[in-house]
Amino acid sequence: MIRSLSVVRHFRAKDLRALAGFLTAIGFEQRAGDDEKSTSFIAPAGKLWLGEVGEEHSPEFLDIMKKRQTVFLEVSDPETVWFIAHKRGYEIVSDFISKETGEHRFGIELPGDIVVFVIPASDQIEVIEGDLKGAGKRFAIVLSRFNSFITERLLQGAMDGLARSGARRDHIQIVRVPGAFEIPLAARTLAETGKYDAIICIGCLLHGDTAHYDVIVNEVTRGIGQSAQETGVPHAFGVLTCDTLEQAIDRAGLKMGNKGFEAALAAVEMANLKSAVSRQSSAVRKIRKPTGGHRSSVLPSKTRRPSRKRKPRA
Repeated sequence: MIRSLSVVRHFRAKDLRALAGFLTAIGFEQRAGDDEKSTSFIAPAGKLWLGEVGEEHSPEFLDIMKKRQTVFLEVSDPETVWFIAHKRGYEIVSDFISKETGEHRFGIELPGDIVVFVIPASDQIEVIEGDLKGAGKRFAIVLSRFNSFITERLLQGAMDGLARSGARRDHIQIVRVPGAFEIPLAARTLAETGKYDAIICIGCLLHGDTAHYDVIVNEVTRGIGQSAQETGVPHAFGVLTCDTLEQAIDRAGLKMGNKGFEAALAAVEMANLKSAVSRQSSAVRKIRKPTGGHRSSVLPSKTRRPSRKRKPRA
């Protein structure tokens, strides 16, 4: 009988615009025809969740549930939602990564005294993806010295990302090159040694008055991608291509986050993805039945036709 369920909440105009932008960015569909004073959002699926508060819940979680409006979101990619919230300056009030499954669950404080708890969706289809565990992995960072004011901050972000994922400092090799144009060759040389699970490429290119910028950007992008494809070693792209110095500063640790940090997490995930795909391929080869040979050799004996002996001629 029920056709829809709506939760109504009033906001100040400023908070409404900010919240609307965030919900749209993470995948909510904004219903057409709404005005600036009110808007509706539609999710692919809705649930009414009821449950008993038990002792297994942390005091922090219970305090949030009692004092604030709480919303639970099941998403296919929690990390993307985390980055979007981080870039928009929202506070992460609860952050948990399961040691057993690697699932990332966290709470975001939004305008209007709302806390959104983000949890990974339980997909029915088996999905292969790399986790964010850097322990036991080896990484190489190719760093451009050109525009070092930016690249050194990107390096700090990358080192922070690797450390947070559990990578050991003595398993990280930093290689410095003169500029971004030299990054692909250095990355390929490192990848071909077979010592590293992933390569992180960090540089900064700023648009100038000539076509030099376009030439370098194209060559660096093509070279890094070609190196990754031909060596089979994941390469994370942490090369900034910005119009102005201000844009680069924003992406080296200010309001747009730190692209070095993001590149490091991408490298960790891709290194683990490669391992996960390799393990699955090995398992498939082990359970595959042998083929070939004569058909008679695999048929039950009772299905074989007896040979007929010719009668001797009189």
